[in-house]
Order: sequence, then C-alpha cells, then structure tokens
Amino acid sequence: MRAIQRFFGFDGGSDEEPDPTSLRHSVPSTAFRVGEKLSIKGEIAGEGDLELAGRFEGVVNVQGTVVIGDRAEVDADITAATIIVGGKVRGNLNAAGRVEILPQGVLTGNLRSGSFTAADGASVKGEIVVERGVKAKLEASASP
Repeated sequence: MRAIQRFFGFDGGSDEEPDPTSLRHSVPSTAFRVGEKLSIKGEIAGEGDLELAGRFEGVVNVQGTVVIGDRAEVDADITAATIIVGGKVRGNLNAAGRVEILPQGVLTGNLRSGSFTAADGASVKGEIVVERGVKAKLEASASP
C-alpha cells in the first residue's frame, strides 16, 4: 500500500522520523494534498486546508490554510485565510490572515494580506499590500 501511495505522491516514501523543521509540519493533518508527482489544472474552492506539493494551474479559493510545498510549481491566483509559500508561485495571493514566504519560496505576483513575512533567501517580485481589516475587505469582495 505504501508503494501505491508513493506512486501517486501521497507519501514521502521514507520510514524515517520526519525532520521537525520541515515544511510538512506546518501543514494541517486534515489538509487535502496534491502530491509531488501530480499535475492538476482547474479550480479548487471550499472550506478546509490545502497542500500543493506538485504542479497546479488555475484558481484556489479556500477558507483555510494553503501550503505550497518546497518542490511545488503553482500558476494560480490564491485566496485563503493563511498562505505559506515554500515553492514557486506565479499569481496573486490574497490572505485574510497572513502570508509567509519561506527561505526557498518564490512569489511572482501581487500580494494582499493582513500580515506578511519573508524569510532570508525568499524571493518576491510584485506589489505587496499589508493592511488591517483585509479579512473584512476580502469577504466583502467575494460576496455577490
């Protein structure tokens, strides 16, 4: 069964204890995961958390946390409560809470959130808007 999970990208393939400093620990255990060996185009919307570890192209609009894995390549506009970027993202990010760019993270696009951090080594190319009350503004703009 482990081999099948690894094939579809749902398992890291290692029986070793996880590294406590790895990105995987910041991902909620109930998150929907797009594995490293998967490539998906489309729209993901709803309530819950999402981890993108493979290739994704489209639109993401979730009310939870979105984590972009360190080997992921994402071409998408992403709206979520919290966004953590460890891989490459081309698109605009809108977070009701915070956006965090990890040391290996690369963002090419605009960012709007209530809180923003970028680690040493992170790359951000685009406009950054950090303002209080961004949650209310994002919810108002998402309503019909």
